[in-house]
Amino acid sequence: MKAVVLAAGEGQRLRPLTFTRPKHMIQIAGKPLLEHLLASLKDVGFKEIVMIVNYKAEKIKEYFRDGAKFGLKIEYVHQKKVKGTAHAFGMAEDKVNGDFLAVYGDLLISPNAVEVALKLHETEKPVVTLTALYVEKPEQYGVLITDGVKVTELVEKPSAKLAAGKPINAGIYVFSKEIFEAIRQTKNSPRGEQEITDSIQTLIKAGRKVVSAKISSGEWRDVGTPWDLIEANSCVLAKIKPAILGEVEENVYFKRSVFVAEGARIRSGTYIEGPAYIGEGSDVGPNCYIRPYSSLGRNVRVGNACEIKNSIIMDRTHVAHLSYVGDSVIGEDCNLGAGTITANLRLDCKPVKMMVKEKLVDTGREKLGVIIGDNVKTGIGTLLMPGVKIGYNSWIGPNVVVSRDVPSDTLLLIEQKLSQKNL
Repeated sequence: MKAVVLAAGEGQRLRPLTFTRPKHMIQIAGKPLLEHLLASLKDVGFKEIVMIVNYKAEKIKEYFRDGAKFGLKIEYVHQKKVKGTAHAFGMAEDKVNGDFLAVYGDLLISPNAVEVALKLHETEKPVVTLTALYVEKPEQYGVLITDGVKVTELVEKPSAKLAAGKPINAGIYVFSKEIFEAIRQTKNSPRGEQEITDSIQTLIKAGRKVVSAKISSGEWRDVGTPWDLIEANSCVLAKIKPAILGEVEENVYFKRSVFVAEGARIRSGTYIEGPAYIGEGSDVGPNCYIRPYSSLGRNVRVGNACEIKNSIIMDRTHVAHLSYVGDSVIGEDCNLGAGTITANLRLDCKPVKMMVKEKLVDTGREKLGVIIGDNVKTGIGTLLMPGVKIGYNSWIGPNVVVSRDVPSDTLLLIEQKLSQKNL
């Protein structure tokens, strides 16, 4: 059986990180989100992957190539225009011979979540097997109406009253080839796209058997918002196997699970409290405090007397001395000037709010720092308020207090005036 992975979307809710990469290539614990997904599929026994790509497809292809490095065989199908999940999965018709697994590429899932679906599909022999789980706010997803394992209806973005107590569609499917005829019958949804849930509903109305396999919340995480990245990073690091492969100077203390990659250097006086990941070629210290659930990519430099807490810092970023990064995601090739502070707690201790697709969203998190795109520079003494986003290729001047989002390609000086840089 082949696995079809949908990795065509941009991920607008994850901007500014997705201005320069598809969401599937955002780092989680030192590896792209998509690599974690493929590792789970490989653990189940999948060897052949059909990857549906579109937005910045070259980033995915350059990293994974033919899949041989990862013990897989990857074949790419380019979706020229994003027309919805049904259209995307439909493009795999000529690439699969029989029943196949289909999964969204922005999910962090355990191998067991896939195995449960495969076993039920083999036992029940339906035309479609879905995966289902219970979450706190099911109204934010599509919910399933079920009778035992049988699915009788799918309802997208239902009211809170209708969704209460019902499982959501987890986005892991096992399809028979009948799905392709249903896709051909699928009309555009109100948002102008062909939805795979509408295709499945077509099969249900035709009396075809559709079932759902229950999985637990600990086996699945949807990574759709910036704060989801922080949660996903924590989930991966919680299972990390400790290893010290790099150079460690005297008077360095490790607590709990810490992974230090080859070529990394941990300088004297540094305290690393795991779970934590230090990537290849990174240089930390002296006298730094790396707190739990922190992940440093490749060739990251964390200078003297810095503190990093529950954050993702991507490749080649420098965090200068006396800086604090907490509950934040920092993109690639950034340079945070000395004394840069990311605030992660509101003064009134209420949940942090963040702008997502031009709407102010309650993140539900009491602690949340900043999201910084690639190639951002901050001057000395920069203060970044909770929930702020800095667009890629922007510069923040010294001693600036940033209390609102900063667009990409922007120079922000102490007068709080925004201006486009001449690049």
